[in-house]
Amino acid sequence: MRYNPLGRTGLFVSEICLGTMTFGAANGAAQWNKIAGVEQEAADAIMQRALAGGVNFFDTADVYSRGDSERILGQSLKNLGVKRKDVIIATKFLGAMGEGPNDRGGSRGHIMDAVEASLERLQTDHIDLYQIHGTDPVTPIDQTLRALDDLVSRGLVRYIGLSNWQAWRIAKALGISEHRGYARFETVQSYYSIAGRDLEREIVPLLKEEGLGLMVWSPLAGGLLSGKYGPGAPGNGEGRRADFDFPPVDKDRAWEVVAVMRDIAAKHEVSVATVALAFVLSRPFVMSVLIGATRLEQLEQNLAATTLSLDTEDIARLEAVSALKPEYPGWMVERQTAARLPPPFAPKG
Repeated sequence: MRYNPLGRTGLFVSEICLGTMTFGAANGAAQWNKIAGVEQEAADAIMQRALAGGVNFFDTADVYSRGDSERILGQSLKNLGVKRKDVIIATKFLGAMGEGPNDRGGSRGHIMDAVEASLERLQTDHIDLYQIHGTDPVTPIDQTLRALDDLVSRGLVRYIGLSNWQAWRIAKALGISEHRGYARFETVQSYYSIAGRDLEREIVPLLKEEGLGLMVWSPLAGGLLSGKYGPGAPGNGEGRRADFDFPPVDKDRAWEVVAVMRDIAAKHEVSVATVALAFVLSRPFVMSVLIGATRLEQLEQNLAATTLSLDTEDIARLEAVSALKPEYPGWMVERQTAARLPPPFAPKG
């Protein structure tokens, strides 16, 4: 297991982050019901194997199974005797946690209520990484940032992050934080996979420029890249993706990618899913990849990606088949900046 910097914090997190969206009873919103169902005993076994594999980074959210995911994660750490200082716990807020109009969002009121509830469920006195789970179109960004800064000052939260934001919104938030001296976002949690590389257009350059850490969710595109779907797939394609077709993917392009991954998987004697994860892990801008599991076999398959070294030929084939189509203004920026970039230096000797 490799460990990467958590943004600019000085902390290091495992390149695999165990996502716990599968933990808890299927008693929340419909989309979580398609995924959840792992109760305490099974969760403890998954957690124990992840810890043994070097995972020190765990991600959840208050909306996952209406708080059950956080409860089970916190209890697992207690059951397994894990020292609090040895793990990095990340959770998220934003989604509806009640029927009232203020039981959601990025307002100060909801943030203060949400963090106290998460701390209680997780059985901890602080959250290492507290993330806003998406965009709140109502609350001004500066109001959300001020509330999060207060949580950091009080020691309830150590660092803050965001999920599913546009590049311009991230840049605006960073500017406000710098101008007002607030705690700044250190991480971005976003969808990225070999079948969905859109993040490379605007978000990735921003990450590099600002020193933000990228947490990737759904690196298998909701199971679409598991090898169970598409032409040539064994079996009947049953699984989560068959019931919950998310995130959106251009399937024609995805099947081309899967076909190449099948060849590479056979070459290395691993699964298609392992190749898909290894590709994402090979990206230099990726801090950590979130993987979830309902069974130990799934976890083993995911952990195997950390030991798979794709060679130059593998990467070249995967890059070519999954390359983004040119899009404005990217193709114009590339054309106009080419003359400003220095030519590569010739080797000495």
